[in-house]
Amino acid sequence: MDAMSRPAVHLVDGSLYVFRAWHSMPDEFQDADGHPVNAVHGFTRFLCELLERVKPEHLAVAFDASLTTSFRNAIYPAYKANRELPPPDLERQFVLCREVALALGVPVLIDHTYEADDLIGSALWTLRGHGFRSVIVSADKDFGQLLGEDDEQWDYARNLRWGPAGVHEKLGVHPHQVADYLALCGDAVDNIPGVPGVGAKTAAALLAHFGSLDALLDRVDEVPFLRIRGAASCAAKLREHAEAARLYRRLTRIALDAPVPPEADALRRQRGEMEAMDALCERLRFGPLTRTRLKALLG
Repeated sequence: MDAMSRPAVHLVDGSLYVFRAWHSMPDEFQDADGHPVNAVHGFTRFLCELLERVKPEHLAVAFDASLTTSFRNAIYPAYKANRELPPPDLERQFVLCREVALALGVPVLIDHTYEADDLIGSALWTLRGHGFRSVIVSADKDFGQLLGEDDEQWDYARNLRWGPAGVHEKLGVHPHQVADYLALCGDAVDNIPGVPGVGAKTAAALLAHFGSLDALLDRVDEVPFLRIRGAASCAAKLREHAEAARLYRRLTRIALDAPVPPEADALRRQRGEMEAMDALCERLRFGPLTRTRLKALLG
């Protein structure tokens, strides 16, 4: 069976699009109680457009609920410590965005130990076993490590799509090397420092030569002889920070064993709930255009 004839599951990085809506939508949207709902309005428009455009039979939207409680915080307390917790107004909107998705019949994935990335990775891994290819709807570079031969990542806002070859074009490493790459050069967004002095280009060059972080650390005595800038200093840093690099990889590697439904039908879009949607439309004070789109999607 060729790639395009295989069924596709769209796995949406919901938290990313809620945050984007929060930052991009004006503060003029309020619910019936006077609370701000700009992120809900923006996220709902995004989800409507995605459903109208793709008409996916199988999909899920994953949300983060583990900013301070994920298994990574237990391993490394500084993980994401550079991020401010969402303000109460945004926390409230995250809950409402999940309600909108569920009322539209869209399966929602959320867990307090695993992050949205892990839920998407585990769903992808599970559905691959059922013969599905996956389209990850997100701009996050971390997802590159999940892409198999037939999978795609879709930066929806820029309408850019890429497969495994695109990961190499962007980062200089192959999908199976992305976690190692991030462990070496660090990820400031998640407060992962990486190995001091090892930048993105050096990390990519090291992995091109050695293949993996484990092979690199096992053969670190070869590094001074490589044609990379500061090779001797790089080798010394790798020796000094070898255990830290292995720890960072435990943080950068997306888990594939998060609790997701084992059967493909659990990620099939359902009929949706018109009564629940009507109540949400009133509560969120959606305008007539959004209400019309939502009702059409509920059909």
